[in-house]
Amino acid sequence: MKAPAYPKREELSTLPGGTAQFALKLSFKKLLQGLVLPLLVIVLWEIFSSLGWLNLYLIPPPSQIGDRLWVITQNGELLKHLGASLYRVACGFSLALCMALPLGFLLGLTPGVRDFLSPILSFFQQIPGIAWIPMFILWLGIDEASKIAIIVYSAFFPILLNTLHGIASTDPKLKEVAYTYGLSRWGLITRVYLPSSAPSVYVGMRLGLSFSWRSLVAAELLGASKGIGYLIQEGREMAQPDLMLAGVLLIGLTGLCLDFVFRHLEKRFLPWQENVETHEVPTWQIS
Repeated sequence: MKAPAYPKREELSTLPGGTAQFALKLSFKKLLQGLVLPLLVIVLWEIFSSLGWLNLYLIPPPSQIGDRLWVITQNGELLKHLGASLYRVACGFSLALCMALPLGFLLGLTPGVRDFLSPILSFFQQIPGIAWIPMFILWLGIDEASKIAIIVYSAFFPILLNTLHGIASTDPKLKEVAYTYGLSRWGLITRVYLPSSAPSVYVGMRLGLSFSWRSLVAAELLGASKGIGYLIQEGREMAQPDLMLAGVLLIGLTGLCLDFVFRHLEKRFLPWQENVETHEVPTWQIS
């Protein structure tokens, strides 16, 4: 039997709305596939809880967690804590981006500077951000500065390393063409290195955002008066596991939404990338 011939990407683009409809159906199919396992886990979790097979104090059922989320949404607690965490992430991630991108291009384009800074950067790269939390609290206090500093530190290295990887993986043929046409140093950066390294930079930004979100919650667990981490800590102190699991669920859902926004921004601003999701996270090191 002859295999069915599916329309190619080029053929779809010639049809009115063909590409858009195909992309919409594909996205909807992926969404359904991604929801199957979580929904199955939730249903089984609720069934096992109702049958008494689970300790309802240690593992509250999804319905109880949902009720808790509804309560803190109604009384404004959810918006207050989520807003505080997102504000810290926005400030810290923006600062890390402003520091890591220029430094990444500087190290990638100037081997002498890279050789000089590689040992110290490689040293600090091995230290997780959570290890600095007590010292940052000691140096900067328990207010916002210490939490933002943790976020900056955690997001800095993924962005820096992926920027370096993008510059290092630039096609030499593109550079030869640029030299042939007499592009200046600035023109080489903006028209060759920047477009070529953009996919790796975007991967680094996604990783940096994920790292900053995790480190923020850890910082809020140790010392904060509001935020998602504080909400989980409050649930622990008040012996309310449903509140703790509601905070954990909120962390995962918020991080998932942020990553979803970044993936769609990448598809919009990097249209030459046909399949963004096939990119591997590079394990490239500074040295």
